[in-house]
Amino acid sequence: MNTVIAQKDPIISVAPNLEIAAMGDYADAKSIGTLAYEWGYAMVRMEQAMREYIDVPNPKPQTSYRAPLNEIGWARRLPTADDKDMPTANNDTYYMSAVVDLTEPYILETPDTDGRYYVVNVFDMYHNLTEYIGKRNTGTKAQKVALVPPGWTGKLPKGVTKTVTSNTKKVWLWGRVHVLEGEDVAKVHGLQDQFVLKSLSEFGGKRNVVKTTTLPAMPEYPVTDSLRFYKYLAFAMSQNEILADDKSLVGQLERIGIKDGKFHESELNEHRLRGLKEAAVDGPLAILASMYSSSFVNNGWNVALKLDNYGYDFSFRSLIAGPYLGGQGEKEAMYPIRFTDSDNKPALGVNTYKIHFDKEPPVNSFWSLTLYDATNKLFVDNELNRYKFSSESEALKRNEDGSFDIILQNKKPENTDNWLPAPEGNFYLILRMYEPKQEVIDLSYQFPQMVRMN
Repeated sequence: MNTVIAQKDPIISVAPNLEIAAMGDYADAKSIGTLAYEWGYAMVRMEQAMREYIDVPNPKPQTSYRAPLNEIGWARRLPTADDKDMPTANNDTYYMSAVVDLTEPYILETPDTDGRYYVVNVFDMYHNLTEYIGKRNTGTKAQKVALVPPGWTGKLPKGVTKTVTSNTKKVWLWGRVHVLEGEDVAKVHGLQDQFVLKSLSEFGGKRNVVKTTTLPAMPEYPVTDSLRFYKYLAFAMSQNEILADDKSLVGQLERIGIKDGKFHESELNEHRLRGLKEAAVDGPLAILASMYSSSFVNNGWNVALKLDNYGYDFSFRSLIAGPYLGGQGEKEAMYPIRFTDSDNKPALGVNTYKIHFDKEPPVNSFWSLTLYDATNKLFVDNELNRYKFSSESEALKRNEDGSFDIILQNKKPENTDNWLPAPEGNFYLILRMYEPKQEVIDLSYQFPQMVRMN
């Protein structure tokens, strides 16, 4: 007769004592605190950014897209090296922004752009891309799009061509309209003026509609407060709906004092507080690490996918919501970025580099290659006021077979046709591809190398 001897778990079989309980509190709080950072940073970032975007400066710069709550704001000029209000801005489109509080449905009216590329992204407050309105997805004919809050069951008026139901009561409309190099921008301004946003009551003809004009003030905590993120997260959660798929995760946050829209610091012992403070350091590191696990390197270019659907990859969503807030999914646009040359050495403007394209990048709309100073993420001041090359750049000289070379360096060359000016120090590049073809999306397209020439 065989006797089975039960094997005890070396941890949970130990009789509870104060030292083990303290270790458990610390480990539990650190684990959940890191998860809270990965899951919740995007929502905190959205709450902060939306308040910035409805704070309109006076005078308002022509490159600014800020507008009051529930109104559309447009940039009216492409940025130059003199403009500092948006790091890593494109030099291809005018940006549009509208923060909308859906106390009732709103109707977005868009004009017929006659084939001109434009897109309006609808983001919820988790930075999830809910819908694309524009050339690729809905066409360029005039449209009336209803933006509907969660749970709304009323009747929409005739003439609405599309309905978008948001996961959260607040949405962010983030748009772009293509500006052709050298064109008369008065035509573009005329199109911009035809984008109209009205509440359902206004759209129906009701006068003197009382609309929300501001958002509740976001609390401010000093940088020295090592627990401030959890306080911001509790506030953000109080302002937005918790998605059904996230409720089990949110339930765990009660163990670190986040409940009822507040962070209950006084309910936590010293061991849990120590764990949370360390998680506030580890959380951002975990988010940054997602760049390498959720993106791909193609000939030295870092390419990120799945921005249309993060799934449960909360770290990657938070990463995009940070420095890449408003980034679009790969079917709409891709933004390969590179910081190094073909030898994996940092790109420095004192050197000379060449990028050889066998042909135009494969896109259904247009492309651009833009250079940025790595020290401030802004355009590089130069006498040509040249910050990019693109599909329609007249200064970019192609060879008879359609190939072309782009030269990158700080020193002005004798022939400036294909020269993209760089700073003396570190720089980086973004190859924007609007409506990329499938070979780009499935990564079978080989991006061109950047080779150091000297």
